[in-house]
Amino acid sequence: MDESLIQRVRRMVATARLVGWSGPISYWFARRISRMVARGRRLPLRTRYARAPLIFRTGTSDLDVFHQIFVDREYRCLDDVTDATLVIDCGANVGYSAAYFLNRFPLCRLIAVEPERGNFAILGENLRPFGNRGSALQMGVWSRKVGLKISETKFGDGREWAFSLEEAAPNEKSQIDGIDIASLLNLSGCDRISILKIDIEGSEKRIFAEGAHDWLERVDTLVIELHGTECHDVFQRAISQYDFELSTCDELTIARRRSPAASTMPKRGVS
Repeated sequence: MDESLIQRVRRMVATARLVGWSGPISYWFARRISRMVARGRRLPLRTRYARAPLIFRTGTSDLDVFHQIFVDREYRCLDDVTDATLVIDCGANVGYSAAYFLNRFPLCRLIAVEPERGNFAILGENLRPFGNRGSALQMGVWSRKVGLKISETKFGDGREWAFSLEEAAPNEKSQIDGIDIASLLNLSGCDRISILKIDIEGSEKRIFAEGAHDWLERVDTLVIELHGTECHDVFQRAISQYDFELSTCDELTIARRRSPAASTMPKRGVS
């Protein structure tokens, strides 16, 4: 980077600090700085929805994720949730949704699960300011404990926010351990999941097709991005057996338990 470019970057950073680093302004400056530096540089972002700075990598999908969560506020659909004890973030990417929830619910504990190595490294950095309130697992969320691998088939736009998983064949060495949601809940030591966030690039088809009844009755609010018709249909069949009220917000589907304390079993008469 030449001297004049360094001066421009410094001036942009100074201006951003002067105006307070609100989410949209921080995003706007970060987008422009990202074009000036080499891909993969780790730089800070600030937003009023996260008290500590958040790390992003230039030239990656990180800024798009930041925009979704802190500029568009895609989890505004949960604004009416007044309290949360346990949040499980399945498909945590680099930790922006985790940081949002940890700031939004200052008494909650959070488990973040992310399989991809590069994303997981940034996730750990972004969770560090929260101490033992947030823990991260480099694993894949699946219907059961099994060996997994990153799929070679391109998912979505193929960038850092679009990795999909598949089971390793019996003669293959697995890259990642799979874990089911019931096991995550048991690890937490809590009785219930206050908020279960799922964005796992199509793997939701597996977790709702097999074993979902082991944990669905212990979820109060579920927010999920469904990828395709098949995932939608499998999800609908599983969720229909429980007393959830469904709604949508942008790309998300939200399932809220109507009576969290009393509704702990599937409704009778539904197969």
